Amino acid sequence: MPYDHRKTAPRTLALALALTGCCAALAGCGASQASEASPTAGKGGTQTPPPAVTATPDASSSAPADGQPSRTPPPASSTPQGSRSLAGRTVVVDPGHNPGNFRHSREINAKVDIGTGRKECDTTGTSTNGTATKAAYTEAAFTLDVSHRLRDLLTARGAKVVFTHDADRPWGPCIDERAEIGNEAAADAVVSVHADGSAVGNRGFHVILPARVSSGAADTAPIVGPSRELGENIADRFARATGTAPANYLGSGTGLDVRKDLGGLNLSTVPKVFVECGNMRDPKDAELLTSAAWRQKAAQGIADGIATYLNG
Repeated sequence: MPYDHRKTAPRTLALALALTGCCAALAGCGASQASEASPTAGKGGTQTPPPAVTATPDASSSAPADGQPSRTPPPASSTPQGSRSLAGRTVVVDPGHNPGNFRHSREINAKVDIGTGRKECDTTGTSTNGTATKAAYTEAAFTLDVSHRLRDLLTARGAKVVFTHDADRPWGPCIDERAEIGNEAAADAVVSVHADGSAVGNRGFHVILPARVSSGAADTAPIVGPSRELGENIADRFARATGTAPANYLGSGTGLDVRKDLGGLNLSTVPKVFVECGNMRDPKDAELLTSAAWRQKAAQGIADGIATYLNG
């Protein structure tokens, strides 16, 4: 989840979601903690590493934490996988947090300018609750796994995919650098992948959109409209692909949340959203998030939403 996650009042949006059976399956959903994340997550800079943290999935294999096959055949998509419909497009994928952040509290607690103020460089992210028989699954491991799957799906459609990091650095990058990577790539779309750390009973996914901000180095006026369009498409396609419902604890059932406190959005000059795939602290959502098959569906939904947005 974005550690910057304070919510602002979102606009009611009629999502074209075929969710008749979705809410029964999920009875709600969850929020996440991007280095700037959900208000309920409590993901400040330095967190104690959860007990028996699972290993970070291998960058090449996207190894899941639950022992399931690393690649589950994706569900039928409205956009043919071999269509190369995204040829010539650049998508920046931003895996939330970094597995190494736990060991670099001083660095990630250093504050950076986000336009509207100063915030910590990054946070550790949240995790599922570990048990005697099952290790905790960290948000950083989850976001890398989903991001690898998303990269494969987008690349198959012809897109150029740029990562902000691939656990190839000791910690970070900081939130301002994450925004700059998308800007320098002149990305057609940027998606930051997260999972929330909210209260038990809070379930479902939501997409965070940039608020209109004009302060210091931040000026989101040019990206508010296209970012909303991107977010609406992802919310719609994510619900279809995963069969899960929008968050039951924010967004008034729309699956959308508008925020002005996230540096990753404030400093972006290209369309960008955060996707909070579910709530890692809720047992029912955690069961989904730790499933390799479900993570493939999540990546499929995000990819379909991006493709729908870019193909107009």
